[in-house]
Amino acid sequence: MIAGDPQDLNRLIPAEGVDMFDPGTLGVYVVTSAAFGPGRDHRTVANAAIEGGATAVQLRAPELDDDALLPLASELAKVCRGADVLFIVNDRLDVALESGAAGVHLGQEDDPADARRRLGVDRVLGVSVAGADEAVAAERAGADYLGVTVWSTPTKPDAVPRGLEGIGEVVEVTALPVVGIGGIFASNAMLVLEAGAAGVAVISAVAAATDPVAATRTLTGVVERFRATRGAARR
Repeated sequence: MIAGDPQDLNRLIPAEGVDMFDPGTLGVYVVTSAAFGPGRDHRTVANAAIEGGATAVQLRAPELDDDALLPLASELAKVCRGADVLFIVNDRLDVALESGAAGVHLGQEDDPADARRRLGVDRVLGVSVAGADEAVAAERAGADYLGVTVWSTPTKPDAVPRGLEGIGEVVEVTALPVVGIGGIFASNAMLVLEAGAAGVAVISAVAAATDPVAATRTLTGVVERFRATRGAARR
């Protein structure tokens, strides 16, 4: 547990630059992992993602307790603020609040309404959903964006893949931006965007890549091409 009174919700480092959530920051959303061998810790993956042009970084470190996670989250929050990159902490609301992260991403086992209350209006709340009912509930609870698992992936074995149809189903019932995650690489990212996602979230596509900076740049190029094409089609 993080030292201090959990009821003292005002003793927190303020997040910067999150007055109004910009869905564009979800375009290339890199989730960290330390599971891909020596030299690929969370810090290394996050820094490579930032250098490669990621618009968002999520610190996902289930192997670390709060006391070990907090200093890392605080460091990455500062780095991401300096790079104008959205920084999200996975699952650990207390760490997100105390580190100065821009927000937190929660699952269905968590309480998004309570998280919204504690985060206030200036920080970002993401929620993983598996279908229309969960999407509507998350929006009502105050989520800013939703995550949908597209394809199966060994990095998140418990997540139920919903396919491209799942992206479309969620997009149809909510005004919130949706991020696809699970089995996404540069080779199939365009399909996820075309299905209605505002961005693509990846883990192994960057964390396990031979050159994670180059892998991020390639994904960034896909998102930029999609947005340019969509913009041209609307004119």
